[in-house]
Amino acid sequence: MIYRETLNLLEWERLGEHLATFTATKMGAIAARNLPIPTSLADSKELLAQTQEIYGLEQNLEIRWTFEGITDVGDSLKRATLKGILSGKELLNIATTLAGMRRLRRIIDDCEELPVLKELVADIRTYPELEKAIHHCIDEAGKVTDRASPKLESIRHNLKEVRDRIYQKLQNIIQQKGGAIQEPVITQRGDRFVIPVKAGQKEQIPGITHDTSGTGGTFYIEPNSVVQMGNKRRQYLRQEEREEETILRQLTEKIAEVAEDLEYLLAIAMVLDLATARARYSFWLGANPPRFIQDKETITLRQLHHPLLVWQEKHEQGSPVIPINVQIKPDIRVIAITGPNTGGKTVTLKTLGLAALMAKVGLFVPAKEPVEIPWFEKILADIGDEQSIEQNLSTFSGHIRRIVRILEALEQATLSPETLPHSPSPSLPHSPSPSLILLDEVGAGTDPAEGSALAIALLNRLADQARLTIATTHYGELKALKYEDSRFENASVEFDDRTLSPTYRLLWGIPGRSNALSIAQRLGLDVDVIDEAKTRIGGLSQDVNDVIAGLEAQRRKQEEKAQEAQKLLQQTEKFYGEVTQKATALQEREQDLKRYQELEVQKAIADAKEEIAKVIRNLQKGNKSSQNAQKATEAINNISQRQLPKKVKPKVSYQPKVGEKIRLSNLGQTAEVLEVSAEDEEVMVRFGLMKMTVAFRDIESLDGQKIETKVKEKKQAVTPPPPQPSKPKDVPTIRTSKNTIDIRGSRVAEAEADLENAIAQATDSGILWIIHGKGTGKLRQGVHEFLKRHPQIAKFELAPQKEGGSGVTLAHFK
Repeated sequence: MIYRETLNLLEWERLGEHLATFTATKMGAIAARNLPIPTSLADSKELLAQTQEIYGLEQNLEIRWTFEGITDVGDSLKRATLKGILSGKELLNIATTLAGMRRLRRIIDDCEELPVLKELVADIRTYPELEKAIHHCIDEAGKVTDRASPKLESIRHNLKEVRDRIYQKLQNIIQQKGGAIQEPVITQRGDRFVIPVKAGQKEQIPGITHDTSGTGGTFYIEPNSVVQMGNKRRQYLRQEEREEETILRQLTEKIAEVAEDLEYLLAIAMVLDLATARARYSFWLGANPPRFIQDKETITLRQLHHPLLVWQEKHEQGSPVIPINVQIKPDIRVIAITGPNTGGKTVTLKTLGLAALMAKVGLFVPAKEPVEIPWFEKILADIGDEQSIEQNLSTFSGHIRRIVRILEALEQATLSPETLPHSPSPSLPHSPSPSLILLDEVGAGTDPAEGSALAIALLNRLADQARLTIATTHYGELKALKYEDSRFENASVEFDDRTLSPTYRLLWGIPGRSNALSIAQRLGLDVDVIDEAKTRIGGLSQDVNDVIAGLEAQRRKQEEKAQEAQKLLQQTEKFYGEVTQKATALQEREQDLKRYQELEVQKAIADAKEEIAKVIRNLQKGNKSSQNAQKATEAINNISQRQLPKKVKPKVSYQPKVGEKIRLSNLGQTAEVLEVSAEDEEVMVRFGLMKMTVAFRDIESLDGQKIETKVKEKKQAVTPPPPQPSKPKDVPTIRTSKNTIDIRGSRVAEAEADLENAIAQATDSGILWIIHGKGTGKLRQGVHEFLKRHPQIAKFELAPQKEGGSGVTLAHFK
């Protein structure tokens, strides 16, 4: 009972209504409005993981995460199991739900790092063959199709023939007896075709009168010549109804056979919808995922917003929400919040209570990262309504009764490891219950002396029994508890003396000071009255207020310095970003220069090749004499001197030694010599974490000396390998019955199931021929949308004109 009262006091139902607006299905909305509170830490972590994974899916613009087609078919499944007959619309809803869940499962299976969602949908069955059977028998309007059975097709064919004959006969009567006809139209009364006849000309068209107009001037007559045909049509209609009922019963029986699996599928759909709503609501709030902390960690909730006030601000044009900062050390068990009325104490309690509940049900918390909060087994509250100037015994009694129920609930709290985020400490004889207690105006409503004494005793009791208790009060005696017991802490809501109004900011470590006399003086109360009041309360109280005022001023100075430091930090980060950006730009410019130099070298080599080729061609065309050969050699030498870079003659008489520092001329790096191989003219070097072997010609001493090698390398223009002939394009696979599917005349929904089977059978052929026809293009468009999403299809294209053109699509497998 007290738990339900707490949810009402915290307005949890309103938050559920807000969450329901982000659901996509009726069953999801119902679940959001009746949001269950997990009873174990493991359940809360699983819900939070679901929210986080779907939150990530929603951020991926390439993924279309939607619940389109999924409906609440729970009532239909129950009726099917009770031998009822489902309507065509109900069967169609079941088919679209199966298709929608298959689509969601495919998205989850195709994405990586979704372990919780993958496990959630692992056991669902979507029965594509059942979906196909429903679409085969039921059209998009929920009507039974002619192709559902040969018998139904024959009956409807007979119906059409009878109807056409009736129409033809009535048209002839209208033409022949035009003077007796009120209006040349054929209409229906019940299941009989009639024509409107003037009252005075009734005898000219003998037949059965089925209806008359309101004025009595028109008779709706079924002529005798069509009565027998009408009777025949009625027989066919009854046959049609019986055959349709037979088809619907057969489909319903198939549904009943797998009803248990479909109910499980529906439950998973509700879980996914609720998790999606949590993710979208969290995104809308600008919330962040919480982390459940252990007993020895600090509770951290920075810039915490009240979610219901955020909704009011955005949807109802309310006032801007002022956030609070919460940071509670692990050894603190009780916090006493003091301050003036309407200062935000009660809102603070509700904000903390809602934050704890949101974390338990898998919602993100509207606070800045990091969001660190304990997992509370029980969240219990005694929060009054708007403050009243009438404090009487009935109010006090109501508070005490509720506190009694809170204490009883704490005694019944389960302390098993399954429900605790940590194991009970062996050093404590009685570990406190992992509960959050919220008390508004504790001890109020009675004599101040007795009320404050009762409040102190109660908070001492809760410090032993509960993980955290937060209480608001006006009693000054509670402010001193912090200095008597290290488990207590003070906080206050700030009050601006100049404007005589609260700022709604929560100050930690500083108790609230009395503002009654200062407010009264600023409002114009006589100074003599104020002075007498100060005399009666004594100087000690004034001294305490002065000390608190000094603490508040000191805190404001520290906050101003912290803001200045924050600005400096932001500027530093900005400068760091600019320097990093410039360094990146310089690196990119260096890379561009290297690429430009490489292109220039390649160009020079190509030019040299072309000139050498010209010299060779001229030599081949002319007389093969030694004089011409000499000229060709001189021309090639000139090209070599002009195109090749000037080589600096290396210094000689230098030999590297093991342990010596050298420079790698080709890399511009300094390295340490590990081994020297004079025979191979190579050295093994190490620079950084890398080891490599380099030739003598690629190293030099730190002062620029080169090693004289035994064999001089001859510079030659490097001729690139001849270009490889391009591979011929893949020859299209021969079209066979195994890699061809004809879906002309099918709807998109049933065509997807056929395509799924065809893809599974034709994977080895590398290509699938899909014959969908031209028509309106709707089927072709649906096929293309399906192929875009399918993981086994690499690409698809329309067939060549001679193979069907826009009426055939070729799907290539990966």
